[in-house]
Amino acid sequence: MGPFMLASMAWRNLWRNTRRTVITLSSIVFAVFVAVMGTGVQDSNWEEIVNTAARLGGGHVTVQHREYQDKPTLSRTVRAAPELLETLGRQPHVTRVVRRVVGQVMLSTTSDSAGAGFVAYDPAREDETTLSVLKTLHQGQAFTSPDDKGMVLGVRLAQNLGAEVGTKVVYTLTDKQGEIVNGMARVTGIVKTGSPGADLGLCFLPLRAVQEVLGYAPDESTQVAVFLHDQRASPAVAERVGALVPGVASLTWKETQPDLDNLIAVKKGGMVFLEVLFMLLCAAGIFNTLFVSVMERLREFGILVAIGMSSARLFLMIMLESLWLALVGLVVSVLALAYPYHFMNTVGVDISQRVGAQQADVAGVGMPMVLKAAIYPENAAAIAVAAILATLTAGLYPAWRAGRVEPVESIKLV
Repeated sequence: MGPFMLASMAWRNLWRNTRRTVITLSSIVFAVFVAVMGTGVQDSNWEEIVNTAARLGGGHVTVQHREYQDKPTLSRTVRAAPELLETLGRQPHVTRVVRRVVGQVMLSTTSDSAGAGFVAYDPAREDETTLSVLKTLHQGQAFTSPDDKGMVLGVRLAQNLGAEVGTKVVYTLTDKQGEIVNGMARVTGIVKTGSPGADLGLCFLPLRAVQEVLGYAPDESTQVAVFLHDQRASPAVAERVGALVPGVASLTWKETQPDLDNLIAVKKGGMVFLEVLFMLLCAAGIFNTLFVSVMERLREFGILVAIGMSSARLFLMIMLESLWLALVGLVVSVLALAYPYHFMNTVGVDISQRVGAQQADVAGVGMPMVLKAAIYPENAAAIAVAAILATLTAGLYPAWRAGRVEPVESIKLV
């Protein structure tokens, strides 16, 4: 009996008890559905959070002074000529390369004072794709020139300062020599991100204006932010950038924001645990079905052995039934997932009403208010392989039991 005939026999055996097969397929479909949707929402959610963190910080890959990570002061700078920025921008996966000055600042108005973090950027080179906070302008508008004297404040920071659009604000910094220097700007816009950390503790300034106050050269900054198509390429890009710009630190977002990386690792570990649990439950259900099926057919197996079928072929036939279950289960899972996944990928679920006006923070980064699903291809492949392996593993003992049938004893069974 050839392998194709054995596979055909296994397929027919599978549908001799349609109800049992359908119930078994349902458990496979349920496990795959939960795993794909859960992983898809998680992949999309963390991707958006990482991209938001990169836009608020130093990009997916950050080029900075070697000591800046441990001692982030404005005296530790890097130099990046326009030609170097163009070279970095041509690297694979890179979408944008920009200079930024990032640090701490003291803001003062006639009403009050407050400390905050600041990001100085060039509005001619950056937009909402690199600085997503620009999408959340609540009042006024962002400055349009790197030489501008404007300022954008978080809404709660503006309230604490008693500032409105048009209010003059004096900002105080410590320059490269450790001297206290001052600049003045007028509030041009107020952002309302919904994230407590950003709304209370961030302001945005024009790059060139801050460079002049600090005494920086035009090509000098605290960071060169590199943005990517896919944040998963960060390690490879960081390595290439480090080779192109010797003498500086080329760090991935995981290294510049370890708290966020650790939190994501913990959450992903929890999701993997749940997926393994679902697969084990699925395997238990499949084992029960196959074992009962084998026990019901012991007399039939005895006859097959008596007329010449080997134990190895009996074992293979039951394993082929398991494989058919896995493959049909995956096909049905794809059909069952088609519409829900498409909906979650394109529309998503708005959770803003449940969360309320105050957006939750994840390691200082606002959670997305619309949950979407976009599973990474390698994760989808891993789920498919896990489903097949779980089904085949569940079939091992029933197949072994079928292969050890004794013809004389089993034929006596009624």
